[in-house]
Amino acid sequence: MSSYSVAEAKTHLSRLIDEALTGAPVTITRHGKPVVELKAPSMAPARPDRADIARILDEIAVRRKLRPSLGEPAVDIIRRMRDGER
Repeated sequence: MSSYSVAEAKTHLSRLIDEALTGAPVTITRHGKPVVELKAPSMAPARPDRADIARILDEIAVRRKLRPSLGEPAVDIIRRMRDGER
């Protein structure tokens, strides 16, 4: 981990950002004490492709079929709960 004063960081900010993007954290100090650390943001996970989406939807359909039936539509259950009926 490299360390730079605030004055050095102001002068060489672009270079420090490039250094941080390589994966090496960069510490900026004030009066010899660390105050800020530059580091690259964590990478976002890749978006699933169509094959992954199709596989996930198939898994959801299988799970839906395996669930037991409630015996009545969910909206009726919610209405009974709202109205205080049993």
